[in-house]
Amino acid sequence: MIPKKIINPQRVRRINGGFSFIPHRFLTQGFLASLEQKELLLYLFLVLAADRYGLSFYSYDRICSLLHLNVNEYIAARDSLINKDLIAFDGSLFQVLQLPPKPFPTTRLPARSTKQTPLPMAHVIQQSLKGIHHE
Repeated sequence: MIPKKIINPQRVRRINGGFSFIPHRFLTQGFLASLEQKELLLYLFLVLAADRYGLSFYSYDRICSLLHLNVNEYIAARDSLINKDLIAFDGSLFQVLQLPPKPFPTTRLPARSTKQTPLPMAHVIQQSLKGIHHE
């Protein structure tokens, strides 16, 4: 292990006033890698805006304005974070949740060059349904 030394002792980060934090396993256990860019942006914003219980009251129009998202991007990111069990939302109140045991599987399609033939519709549908659990 590499020994760590504080580079600037006068600027050690402390939690003052707010209570924002992200568990280290967010990075080490794949949660960061499982999020799309806009999902990550919204998640980090909600972490920063949350109180010590993970709660925040920001409206969608204020979030969209601050994060430079349109309403459709906001709704897609919000719903995806809910589906990935990272946040809860009751229509006006957000709660950043304790991380689940493991990240929700991603449904990203592999990158394709423009010279390839289009993917068959069956493949697209199968990829979009991966990770959906039926009870």
